[in-house]
Amino acid sequence: MTDKLDNSNTACFNLGVAKETTHAPLGECVEAALKDYFEQLDGHTTANLYDMLLAEVEAPLLKATLEHTNGNQSRAAEILGLNRGTLRKKLKTYSL
Repeated sequence: MTDKLDNSNTACFNLGVAKETTHAPLGECVEAALKDYFEQLDGHTTANLYDMLLAEVEAPLLKATLEHTNGNQSRAAEILGLNRGTLRKKLKTYSL
């Protein structure tokens, strides 16, 4: 799959998704990235994939939402459907 990548700076490119799927829904980008991840394991085992994936997705989600709200945590929490305390805890977890 990686032989189809170009050098554009898109979110899907950063996930390792082929150029022709750069406008695909996020779920398709994640699915393609996971297929690629499993192929690259080449028989090796992995552990804690769930936590790893959540961290890979949650940190950029929080960062992008805060940028969208110009740092307004109350508004970001509202957009994310979290209470402000939970958002603050997650920001601390990811050092954001």
